[in-house]
Amino acid sequence: MERPKISLFDLVYKYGTVAVIALVVLYFSLTNPYFFTYDNIKDILRSISIVTFVAIGVTFSLIVGGFDLSVGSTVSLTTVIVASMMVWYEQGMLITLIVPIALSLLVGLVNAFLVVKIRIPDLLATLAMLYIVNGLHMTYSKGYSIYANMPMSDGTNAPGKFQEWFLWLGQGELFSLPVPVILTFLLVAITHVYLTYTKQGRMLYMTGGNLEAARLSGIPVNRYRTLAYVLSALFAGLGGMLLAARIGTGQVSSGSSMLMDAVAAAFVGFSVFGVGKPNVFGTFVGAILIGVLLNGMTMLNLPYYAYDIIKGVVLALALAVTYYQVRRKSKA
Repeated sequence: MERPKISLFDLVYKYGTVAVIALVVLYFSLTNPYFFTYDNIKDILRSISIVTFVAIGVTFSLIVGGFDLSVGSTVSLTTVIVASMMVWYEQGMLITLIVPIALSLLVGLVNAFLVVKIRIPDLLATLAMLYIVNGLHMTYSKGYSIYANMPMSDGTNAPGKFQEWFLWLGQGELFSLPVPVILTFLLVAITHVYLTYTKQGRMLYMTGGNLEAARLSGIPVNRYRTLAYVLSALFAGLGGMLLAARIGTGQVSSGSSMLMDAVAAAFVGFSVFGVGKPNVFGTFVGAILIGVLLNGMTMLNLPYYAYDIIKGVVLALALAVTYYQVRRKSKA
């Protein structure tokens, strides 16, 4: 039997993203001797750890056919809240972790209520939540970043400080690997297994693949859409907490830049190995590509305002290849 012919486009679609990463790494390695070193690779992986957390959250919303624009504001919210628990209120580990996680879950539930129950289009509903959550955390912090020994409104200084166990999560190392990198690897592995090999994971994909067909098959689609938005907010919240642990302050609006990087990583992931759909492993590869580009451009001393141009071009190319392939399949 004659084997099906594989076109050049099929090869580009399947392996293009990985090939681009390899070429970019090769180029930066040849232009800068410090690029392809163990320390710099650690720095790249550390820098993408938070974006990967947020991007995996975005991936969950994409899987069910939705989209979550509020992840950046959720990052900012939990960054500020977790910092205030330690610096303002001197809380222990339990409260410090539970309060921001609970608030991120609440954001996810409100998103799900607006999208699933009220049936507001996901872009509009999560855009509204973006503004609401941004306003809430700015009001809570009065627009100030939260740090140890900061001046308070009553003329005193903040009584608490970032605790060592918390800073270790963002700055520590284990087996010569940064803790955030280890946490990222664990998250990618666990979510990949969850989405690929569990019934819930398959149901999420079926819900996003064809909502009406999934409903007619007896799948509780509203429940799975709600789950996706809750997980999206949860991972964004965890990313915000990890960001606070890494920089040692609660930076207001710190999640604004995270949104676009996370979205870019998630969409670039569509084209990794020709999967053509949201997937956690592809999202991680997309985050690596963005991290490598940013690190290399920084080492080459390129102007910071060029970074968004490069990220935009990469995203546009990935989307063009992905959706061109989708149209080819639909015509076949």
